[in-house]
Amino acid sequence: METYTDVLLVTANVGSLFDNVGEIEGDWLREFFTTVHMYKPRFVALHFQEVGGKDYMMNMGHAENFFWTIESSSEMADFDRVCVYVDSHFKAVDSFTALGSMYFIHKSLKNIQQYDFNVKEFKAVSGHNKYVGSLEGVTTMEKEKFPKNFWPDFKWSRKGYMRTRWIIHNQGLDLVNVHLFHDASNLIACNASPSVYTANRKKALRYVINRIEDNSYSPLPFFLFGDFNFRLDTLSLVQNLSMSADIQTVKKDSSNEVEKIICEEKDNDHQVLLHIETKLFAYLHQAVFRENNGKELLKYDKEISAFHDVITEEDIRFPPSYPYSEDYTKPTQYMNTRCPAWCDRILMSHSAGDIIHRREESESGVVYNTLGSNICMGDHKPVFLFFPLKTIAH
Repeated sequence: METYTDVLLVTANVGSLFDNVGEIEGDWLREFFTTVHMYKPRFVALHFQEVGGKDYMMNMGHAENFFWTIESSSEMADFDRVCVYVDSHFKAVDSFTALGSMYFIHKSLKNIQQYDFNVKEFKAVSGHNKYVGSLEGVTTMEKEKFPKNFWPDFKWSRKGYMRTRWIIHNQGLDLVNVHLFHDASNLIACNASPSVYTANRKKALRYVINRIEDNSYSPLPFFLFGDFNFRLDTLSLVQNLSMSADIQTVKKDSSNEVEKIICEEKDNDHQVLLHIETKLFAYLHQAVFRENNGKELLKYDKEISAFHDVITEEDIRFPPSYPYSEDYTKPTQYMNTRCPAWCDRILMSHSAGDIIHRREESESGVVYNTLGSNICMGDHKPVFLFFPLKTIAH
């Protein structure tokens, strides 16, 4: 007999939560708990990236507290089994990913097991299992930081993936927390279509998928959710936004290096329409990124298309998830540091798409959306997927 288990997957890049201590955290937690209360899932998976923020050496204690606040909250009291993995051992430079994954199992969900990668078998889950620190020797998860030679020209850290594997009522699945490389410079992102950064993310994502699908463990349906750092095809977008403008390129005196791109309207007193620098992307009509949930811009969101052979995604009906203002009085406003983009995503294998139970059109069985659309959640809005998982009851 086919049954269903309601599942909630959430991904959140929480770096700015720790860089702006205290201000945003209370609202963030309230928004998360409200969502859990609203959908009443039986299984919750929370994937965090950039745990501890930029200043992780200073903030890691606070970050560990944040996890404890969620785990011990009265709102999560009906979830009697919890598994927590926080890679907070920043001194281990070669393996530190700053990823954190939390899994909550509701007391009504009896039939669930978790995989032990060491003995290669599934085991029952009981109580609270908490691993914080280096995660060395923890056998119920697998993690890897991307190899150094991946991106030799750029300084990067804390990027990689972490995987856990579950059976819910005889339905097996892999849950993979992912953090891919960002765009270091808006100017370099404008150089080519696709950009050099896009090519690198593609290589890293292919690497993760190959690792999940390799034959050391029998492949299962998988959900990949995290901060993929996918960006809009910046060159095509800029060409489109500045179609009726005069474009000036300002170069540094000493070298031939571009320092600024400035697009001015041809009439209208030559008002600056778009101003781009390494870490500045200021567009006059910012509302276009939010209007109709940014639908006009989805055609520039191309990075996932290289993976349609192995990956699928629910339709996006929410505005770009990054970079929101960290000023809590401006929760729907983007910062003008980067071109807004759908960085935070929940992707799945085609086989995982097949085990989502889709009710009649009129019923909202599957929800893919941001958390806290009208509340400051930091520079990334968390993204969630709620769905009934098809399970097989015996």
